[in-house]
Amino acid sequence: MGSRRDGNAVSRRHILRLAGTGLGLAVLGAGAVGCGPEEDSAAPAGGATPGGGRSGDTFTTPPPGTAPEPLWQADTANTSLSGGDALAVIGGLALVSGDPLVGRDTVTGKEKWKRAGVATPGAKLIVGGGTLYLASGEYDGNVVGLDPATGKETWRSRLGDEYQQPRPMAADDGHVYVLAGILEKDFTTPNNVIAAIDTASGKVTWSEQRDAGTEEYGINAAVVGKRLVYTDYRENVTVRDTTTGRQIWTKKIGRSNYRHFAVHEELVIVADGQRLRAFELAGGKERWSLKTEAFSRFNDPHLLDGVLYASDSARGLWAVDPATGKEVWHNEDLRDTATQAWQFVKVKGTLYGATEFDKDGGVHAFDAATGKLRWTYNDETGDIQQWYVAAAGDRLAVMHGKRLYALPAV
Repeated sequence: MGSRRDGNAVSRRHILRLAGTGLGLAVLGAGAVGCGPEEDSAAPAGGATPGGGRSGDTFTTPPPGTAPEPLWQADTANTSLSGGDALAVIGGLALVSGDPLVGRDTVTGKEKWKRAGVATPGAKLIVGGGTLYLASGEYDGNVVGLDPATGKETWRSRLGDEYQQPRPMAADDGHVYVLAGILEKDFTTPNNVIAAIDTASGKVTWSEQRDAGTEEYGINAAVVGKRLVYTDYRENVTVRDTTTGRQIWTKKIGRSNYRHFAVHEELVIVADGQRLRAFELAGGKERWSLKTEAFSRFNDPHLLDGVLYASDSARGLWAVDPATGKEVWHNEDLRDTATQAWQFVKVKGTLYGATEFDKDGGVHAFDAATGKLRWTYNDETGDIQQWYVAAAGDRLAVMHGKRLYALPAV
């Protein structure tokens, strides 16, 4: 499980709390942050209310072209600091990054569990081997694992006292991969490491210092077999060996891809300005690239059921063969009916896209075979915060600002 803190760690933890929070605020531009206790709270985090006069366990398909009404809705503690990992559906529960961290039944909307003080501001919901991994909300240098079904802590480890607040970046069945600043005597962290912690023993498998000038924030990562792939704010794509931590290759591109990239078999696919580009995981060789229209750029690509989907800034929507980069279809007729989607999920024959920073956006439903727009759901709040969408069986978990909705996936 790893070592626990000793009785002399209080003042040190306080310093690290201030240092870690200050750095996070400087990078993310957040407001003041408070951290609560670790124990469970009995008070609800915002009750779920039925939508459209129905309960959440049944629904009917609305007429063609009509957006469905929410099955239920509930308040959340979302702070919009977690990027694309702020909302997750795990085992029939919807989880939203925030304090308190809540697990809510996607069918009924009822709160199943709530934990205060376990999620740090901007925490990403990283899951591997059935465990949810988080940086400790106590700012004590620990990484903790929770059972997503109950919210109970099942695992705890630490990287070492010489590092500042390790944060999970990816996980698989055997390891959780973390990023941490290397503490200097003045408590600054000019350099940082990526490390792998064995989830069976809690011991550090490997730790590799990153190049000077790399940042601790803006990391987006995925584990693909024996490869750890990640992008960063410095507009790099990097691949490491998960067994040893050795850097296999890194490339500079023209965009950070800090929210999402796609992986298909032995390829990593990124958005790079006007192009989607695919690189071989083994050596970094560019396999293909696809160019969008002049004066526009691609948004985050998503691989769903063997097809690559991406929107562009001209409000076009693309379906692409991920192996070859060949266009499957390109819908250019959305300029007056849909806004740019940055996050996609697919349920049966429908592609759902969540938009960002547009009061007229929301969740778009497209025919996955043609890209034709079927309907758009908007909660009419006028809030320009970005939307999030996650598949939950025959439902969608949808988040906008501090509101969580369940929509029929129809």
